[in-house]
Amino acid sequence: MTGPPAPGDATVLAVDHLPQLTLGVALVAALVFVVGLHSWATGRARQRSLMHRLSGPDPTPADPIVPGAARRGADLRPGRFATVDARVRGTRFGRRLRNKLAATGLDLTAGEYLVYVTAAVLLLGLVGSVVLAPFFGPVFAALALWGGNVYLTWQRNKRTERFIAQLPELARLIANGTAAGLALRTALAMAAEEMDDPARTELASVANQLAVGRSLEEALDELGERLPSRELNVLVSTLILANRAGGAIVSSLRNLTDTLEQRKETRREVRTLLAEVNATAVTVPALGLGALLMINSMAPGALSRVTGSAAGQIAMIVAISLYVVGFVVVRRFGRVDV
Repeated sequence: MTGPPAPGDATVLAVDHLPQLTLGVALVAALVFVVGLHSWATGRARQRSLMHRLSGPDPTPADPIVPGAARRGADLRPGRFATVDARVRGTRFGRRLRNKLAATGLDLTAGEYLVYVTAAVLLLGLVGSVVLAPFFGPVFAALALWGGNVYLTWQRNKRTERFIAQLPELARLIANGTAAGLALRTALAMAAEEMDDPARTELASVANQLAVGRSLEEALDELGERLPSRELNVLVSTLILANRAGGAIVSSLRNLTDTLEQRKETRREVRTLLAEVNATAVTVPALGLGALLMINSMAPGALSRVTGSAAGQIAMIVAISLYVVGFVVVRRFGRVDV
């Protein structure tokens, strides 16, 4: 029979589990902080919205409101972090961030995005410091910051791909409208009513800009900047030239429709062929992170001892840099412009 554990054994057991206890308490504290901050910001936004409604009707806005549920960075309704968004909105970085958020179609303001990314940076930095070693805290924080930008780019590219897939139908609708005797602006407004998102939202934005006096060239150029692609640039150039110089726009759009259909099939085949390459670019860094976790679980404190010296830190920086270079190179090999 074994007797009760000695006081020294209990102390050693508590010391062994101290990192896990610290991580658990830190995660709970971070979660409570984020939930509390979200509740406070939501209540503040609701209070401001109520005071805004009680103050009377708004004057007619100068800019048209784009239909759709997403604010698309245009601040159509108060956000959950209106104070942060108001401070960021007037800066150059805030304007670039709002344009990028508008291209993604996400229901986020610049202030909300910055708050969420900051919370992710702090949380991942804490997790990296406690789970692996203090050296990995800044590394995980930088990874969270980079991941936020990558997420926006991925969302914009995904929305652009959906819009490109709708371009043949869009060109067909515009060609049919102009063949029926409608003006180009009327044909664009009709296409906005017939298409699904994201084409519906983007064309509604173009139609609203034309309604307040902007030229067709400016509105279409802005559309091309929001969703950059070769197919859209060809369509925009065709519409601008037809509006400026006239000509057989119906036959041009119908020929363009056939070309866009062929390009859509080609892009689908290329994505299928390169799917394995793109998966490899993500799998290799994930295996490296898994190896670090496995080493630290098999020999607790090993990463702390390795990164405790200058030589170990240099070796770790070189290894991380090689993983980053490998990820970028593989992604470059898997990127084919069609």
